[in-house]
Amino acid sequence: MKITDNGPEPNAFDIETATRENTAYRTVAWTGKHLQVTLMSIPPGESIGLEVHPDTDQFLRLDQGRGRCVMGPTKDDLPFQQDVEDGWSIQVPAGSWHDVINTGEEDLRLYAVYAPVHHAAGIVQDTAEDAEADEKSGQDEPPEWTVQPEETQDDGRG
Repeated sequence: MKITDNGPEPNAFDIETATRENTAYRTVAWTGKHLQVTLMSIPPGESIGLEVHPDTDQFLRLDQGRGRCVMGPTKDDLPFQQDVEDGWSIQVPAGSWHDVINTGEEDLRLYAVYAPVHHAAGIVQDTAEDAEADEKSGQDEPPEWTVQPEETQDDGRG
């Protein structure tokens, strides 16, 4: 299934099929003025990466695989730990350090919905390393037409 980020125009697509077919670490599926939808594929033994978003609540839903969700007030204090699998959702409060680790034997496929927008519209990053490189080089910046909060603190992504 081909996904085209036509944001901020109206959009509809089969998110479950798109999530299961996505093989990239991160694919931005839709970018609105205030909200963004991304698809993710995490190989066995890898994770989305420990991070925190001071001004962003997140909703994640798993559509394939098994994992372990961890959250807490600091990167060294993650008391919330929950095994998750296909069909589970994860709600990440703003300011919570969080990670989802693939503990299964197949790729973990999930989608994330969050506001404000964090990534460049339509960007596809095949690996976590590609995502990190794009963030460091400035290639993965939210579009100018999105609404962004004032910066409050580092989001931990480096």
